[in-house]
Amino acid sequence: MYIHEIPFLPISFFKTHSVKTENLPIHFDFLSSGTTGVIRSKHSVQKPYMYEKSFELIYKGFIGSPEEQVILALLPNYIEQGNSSLVYMVDHLIKATKCELSGFFLEDYKGLLDRYLKAIEIGKKVVLFGVSYALLDLAEMKIDLSKAQIIETGGMKGRRKEMSKEELHDVLKKGLNVEYISSEYGMTELFSQSYSDKEGVFDSPKWMKILIRETNDPFHFIEDGKTGGINVIDLANLYSCSFIETQDLGKKFGDSFKILGRFDQSDLRGCNLMVE
Repeated sequence: MYIHEIPFLPISFFKTHSVKTENLPIHFDFLSSGTTGVIRSKHSVQKPYMYEKSFELIYKGFIGSPEEQVILALLPNYIEQGNSSLVYMVDHLIKATKCELSGFFLEDYKGLLDRYLKAIEIGKKVVLFGVSYALLDLAEMKIDLSKAQIIETGGMKGRRKEMSKEELHDVLKKGLNVEYISSEYGMTELFSQSYSDKEGVFDSPKWMKILIRETNDPFHFIEDGKTGGINVIDLANLYSCSFIETQDLGKKFGDSFKILGRFDQSDLRGCNLMVE
């Protein structure tokens, strides 16, 4: 069977069905973030080590070794809603730093800045994971984080007006005095992540593949450089479904891709998307 012959599961099935390949014990469920009233997707985790191994290898490959870093996290809405795969991942990475300066912050921006400055003093690389609206709050305070790598992880969650990724990153770069903003493309329904570079282009691990489908024909894939719906093959989803049809729009460039927005009428979600 060729890849284009494989039927991809619409991501909405995670809202209405239990998606799993084997009847194994469920350790816990990951739930997607969302605004009030939105049905949250559920990804049942049967083998936690599969997720942990996947994000550990990806992070080390694209961002670096946590043991050499201080990792700070501004993810208030994910923490408030609970059962977040992103919080699980970042908490795991924070613990891997084995540094008391690493940690989560809700609205304690002064405490975050203090930790950042102390980390720089001892020669540590600082990585800051942040949801978009919280990073904007930080940027409005004109806090200089010029020596940190900032990884934006999501949209406004109804807290602020939506803006294009380019506009958002321009505001953050100016407000935080950084050269560029990285992004993480991940979601509850996937055990793997992609990270963007200075140009906003995402790269994925070898066991993850991005395909672009025709927006009006889910079984027809289009060539590089053209806009369409994003399909993801994630082999780390061994015990759920490795072939996911998302509601995201993008373009592919070889093994890399760009995010361009979301299909109309799609739910507001926790991953890294804005309408452009």
